[in-house]
Amino acid sequence: MLNSILSHSSLVNHQKTAGQALVALLAQYGIRTVFGIPGVHTLELYRGLANSGIRHVLTRHEQGAAFMADGMARSTGQVGVCFLISGPGVSNACTAIGQAYSDSVPMLVISSVNQVETLSKGWGFLHECKNQTWLTQGITAFSAIAMHEKEIPELIAKAFDVFKSQRPRPVHISIPIDVLATLVEHDWSQDIKPYAVAPIAAKVDLMAASELIQKSKQVVLIVGGGASLAGDAVLELAQKTQAQVLTTVAGKGIVNHEYAHLKGSILCLSAGWEIVANADLVIAIGTELAETDFWRDRIDINGQLIRIDIDASCFTGRYDCTIGLHGDAKVTLEALNTLIPTTSAVKTSKTDLICSEMNNSLEPLQQQHLQIIQTILKVLPANAVVSSDMTQLAYSANYLMPMKQARRWLHPTGYGTLGFALPAGIGAQIACETDPVLVIVGDGGILYTLTELATAHEEVKGPLVILLWNNQALGQIRDDMLARNIEPIGVLPKAPRFEDLCKGFNCPYANAQNLSHLQELLKIGFAGKGPFLIELTPQAIKD
Repeated sequence: MLNSILSHSSLVNHQKTAGQALVALLAQYGIRTVFGIPGVHTLELYRGLANSGIRHVLTRHEQGAAFMADGMARSTGQVGVCFLISGPGVSNACTAIGQAYSDSVPMLVISSVNQVETLSKGWGFLHECKNQTWLTQGITAFSAIAMHEKEIPELIAKAFDVFKSQRPRPVHISIPIDVLATLVEHDWSQDIKPYAVAPIAAKVDLMAASELIQKSKQVVLIVGGGASLAGDAVLELAQKTQAQVLTTVAGKGIVNHEYAHLKGSILCLSAGWEIVANADLVIAIGTELAETDFWRDRIDINGQLIRIDIDASCFTGRYDCTIGLHGDAKVTLEALNTLIPTTSAVKTSKTDLICSEMNNSLEPLQQQHLQIIQTILKVLPANAVVSSDMTQLAYSANYLMPMKQARRWLHPTGYGTLGFALPAGIGAQIACETDPVLVIVGDGGILYTLTELATAHEEVKGPLVILLWNNQALGQIRDDMLARNIEPIGVLPKAPRFEDLCKGFNCPYANAQNLSHLQELLKIGFAGKGPFLIELTPQAIKD
């Protein structure tokens, strides 16, 4: 039966299978790249890729495919797309889909599923999953199955409405293999409807917010990734109110780095907590105010709180919201700014002193990381994208390494998965083409997705520098165990010979002997093409 469903060697002249029609529809929505691994259940999608104008990037694992789609989306604001086979293809990608959900990344996951008559029957068909839609419901904006080919364009339209007018989170659409193979005559692209309009906060709420802002003496802005397109409007509000500005990790680079009261991404430090605690008004823009933004259970917001967010559910929860402005950050801020006069008084605060003393109070490990970061910054191109993993060096760089542009710092903040950095960096490099990409990854995290070096060798044409921080440990967990008087178990793995692994993947390799050597190697990598792995150990910092 499977063979009969998938055998369409001769199609009627003007007819397409639903798989072909779907690919053509994605092209009409502006999709130019998809990531995936072909399988027997997705053949009709791949039939459609030929002559579609859409580039297919072959990954080595479905998790890598979804991480690459994530990296493309984060670095460009475009929708990342991956094609997955039913069953194991979807379950393999769930970790990456969950990361995209947690960090509000627009990702379209198209998967096959068994033929309609077999679903939920438990008949033992290939790649059978009891309920594939349920598998991803908790990590997507919505997960749906197209039981008829006519439902496909409707679901795609619904997905793009989520991406363009709501909080942009992943969408998973499953299509049975017999539906994918169904012949369709109608051109779905003729029925594409305009996207829903992103909401703007109500006038009465904007007026109330304006009045509160003008009465406040010490304003602090907390800027999250949801404001990535609103940098100019955020800066205008900050200048009008002389506000101190803090950004979440996802918000790095949104606010012009020359703004005098920009304090950076220090919400995870006592200096950042104190700035927020001293404010009589905090304005949180496009951020959940989550534990993973602060690295503590909660912070003290002693003043009043205005929240600006496209997701109204953020207005309730752990922090009492004085005023909630439900709307897209850019258009809402632009409307709010028209109601606020420019102040002539320069508001001062001891927070400048707090921040100036921050580097001097760093622990020895963070001082070591700062030396590495300062070395990187000496040669990092202004247009570079940095993709980082859950590793101690990246944790320090989250607050110690400034970025001058939005969408240039990619980090798996919320879900906190290992293995993100390399494939996400590959996806960003493919999307940004000539812009250099720096991957910051640890010796533990890189092994999760090391196989994607093969994808990098084949697909990456621009500079992709992989800085491997090899401390021969799962360093953060080891330190946490020691801090709690727990015997370190399972945190001191023996790292492989990365030089030999790189040879097998046709990836250039170098071992940095010291910081000066690291700087030279980074220059070479940023001036080159394709992947280049630089291994750095703590011993090299001491030499």
